[in-house]
Amino acid sequence: MIVAENISKSFKAVNALQEVSLNVQKGELFGLIGPDGAGKSTLFRILTTLLLPDAGNGTVAGFDIKKDYKSIRKNVGYMPGRFSLYQDLTVEENLNFFATIFGTTIEENYDLIKDIYKMLEPFKNRRAGNLSGGMKQKLALSCAMIHKPKVLFLDEPTTGVDPVSRKEFWEMLKDVKKQGISILVSTAYMDEASMCDRVALIQKGRILTVDTPDTITRDFKHKIWKIKSQNKYALLKSLEQYPTRHNSYAYGEFMHYIDQNKNFDPEVLKKHLFKYGLSNIIIEKATTTIEDVFIEMSTVE
Repeated sequence: MIVAENISKSFKAVNALQEVSLNVQKGELFGLIGPDGAGKSTLFRILTTLLLPDAGNGTVAGFDIKKDYKSIRKNVGYMPGRFSLYQDLTVEENLNFFATIFGTTIEENYDLIKDIYKMLEPFKNRRAGNLSGGMKQKLALSCAMIHKPKVLFLDEPTTGVDPVSRKEFWEMLKDVKKQGISILVSTAYMDEASMCDRVALIQKGRILTVDTPDTITRDFKHKIWKIKSQNKYALLKSLEQYPTRHNSYAYGEFMHYIDQNKNFDPEVLKKHLFKYGLSNIIIEKATTTIEDVFIEMSTVE
């Protein structure tokens, strides 16, 4: 349903995308995972015909992104990261407006959005600008789906939303894909990768890897250790001085550490840290996450 082949795009001296290739199957929930400035929104704008690529090709729902922009726009739903609906219109007025634009009605496609709209219905006469962040998110998704699109593009839809609403939103996406709709969603939250069928990690306009979240973490070649002490900053600096250090970085309340040696001995590292005045040191094996893989691939050549 979505095919990108060697897409590149530059803005003056900035290479926003560098030969990006990926594909999304029918009914697949595909995540584009990367930090701000990685190129996620630029790729979305190209695939939804809002920008032309400098090089490369692509199709969405079988239509060419350069030649068939009208057909693509009729067959996709697009939800930008920033709430962009009419804030002075009510929930129901916004939905009616977007349904009318696509030549349909709320009633005609109600089955598609009914599970989401049930949560919105008590607020249907409230102006969109007065909704909570989670409700704005639900309304935006409903408006993106009201014309029964074949493909959904969701550009960082959970940014700035509370954790409960984030979880609810991903549950809604799982229900949406059951209806055969292909979903391409971008996010900077690495923990959301596990919600996707497949993900592409992107950094500085380059795709680092594409696979299922489980495969990406399972195939990670390094063993990760989590380390904690009473002084996090001193711990960070001390680890940087360890002669066989491969990589180390803050991860929540711990530091994640990777050693160059396969036969790494935690007790030897503890002695090193004691020399730097650290105490109450805890060193344990850590479970590899998508964030660990991303940091490794993007920072270590």
